[in-house]
Amino acid sequence: MLTGTTAGDTTVFAAGTDGYHTFRIPALVLAGDGTLLAFAEGRRDGAGDTGRIDLVLRRSADGGRTWGPLAVVATGTDLTVGNPCPVVDPATGDVVLLSTCAAADASEERILTGRVGPADGRRVRVRRSTDAGRTWSEPVDVTETAKRPDWRWYATGPGHGVALRMGSFPGRLVVPANHSAPGTGYGGHLLLSDDGGRSWRIGAVDPGGPGGPGGPDSAAGEEIRPNETAVAELPDGRAYAATRNQADGAVTTRAHTWSSSGGETFDRPYASVSGLVAPVVQCSVLSVPSPPALLVFAGPDDAGERRNLTLRVSADAGHTWARSLVVWPGPAAYSDLVDLSHLDQPDHPDHLGSGSDPGHAGIGVLHEAGERSAYERIRFVSVSVWEL
Repeated sequence: MLTGTTAGDTTVFAAGTDGYHTFRIPALVLAGDGTLLAFAEGRRDGAGDTGRIDLVLRRSADGGRTWGPLAVVATGTDLTVGNPCPVVDPATGDVVLLSTCAAADASEERILTGRVGPADGRRVRVRRSTDAGRTWSEPVDVTETAKRPDWRWYATGPGHGVALRMGSFPGRLVVPANHSAPGTGYGGHLLLSDDGGRSWRIGAVDPGGPGGPGGPDSAAGEEIRPNETAVAELPDGRAYAATRNQADGAVTTRAHTWSSSGGETFDRPYASVSGLVAPVVQCSVLSVPSPPALLVFAGPDDAGERRNLTLRVSADAGHTWARSLVVWPGPAAYSDLVDLSHLDQPDHPDHLGSGSDPGHAGIGVLHEAGERSAYERIRFVSVSVWEL
């Protein structure tokens, strides 16, 4: 079963504060010193996806119980900056942050239809922090190597990337992303870095189309249009990618695939996941290494509405999903997850004190939530995985 704890149940970003109309698109990562970094888009002009949008951050040094002041990581005159996708480089401990930016009036519809030029369209930038998010480097534009010339729409994540630790590619950074191409619609891909996030290249690409082979976890041949994607590393070294299916009229809204090549290629095209009920929305995944090895999935569990933010668990590398815990019963949307298990150790300076048994995983959940709307606040809560 899954049981919730009360540790760290806090509002991290609240609409109408710090000069922002709305906060959306959470991303969460644990720095090497135990500091939690919570990212979001700070939307100045309204709740919509375009307009003047900054990439903002709050930090927690006590496992999510309390959070420091809001800091602006990325901004610009008349720019939309967002889609945060942080990952920690294991070689240096640096936090590497990928994001996208575009002109404030470059709507997704205008970009998809080719009415926005390259200079104002979606560009990919990288920032780096050597001090757990206190300060950040100037942005480096990696669009030339991270985005094909014919791609129009583009989004990193949103949500955390992963550093591979098992298998043949230890230390490789893998960040999920999506794109569109003229005449085909949405597709998904992975970005790879083998030098600690200083340079990036395109790895596996799925342009979208009929899904992969059927099986107990998928509907054969269903149209898949990969969109916002999350990635996790399995204990055998494979990368697991879970995506939002943006295909019109799709029976199932979730799709997934695996990569045995460190993200260079996908083992098969994305295939629908019949066992995961969710609306069309971004969802997040996390690999939990504590025995038994598990994948944890976070997303709304209502097929038609963004509500009931629920954790679901897979013990077979994502083929089947079961055992759920509702962490927010009201309106809820985007989310991200982080492994807090080492903070549950009694000798750790940031010990959560949640009462969880040694060896069981503490998980942090950062998600959009509200009483009447899913976009009233971004909330953090920690939970524990017990007796699996």
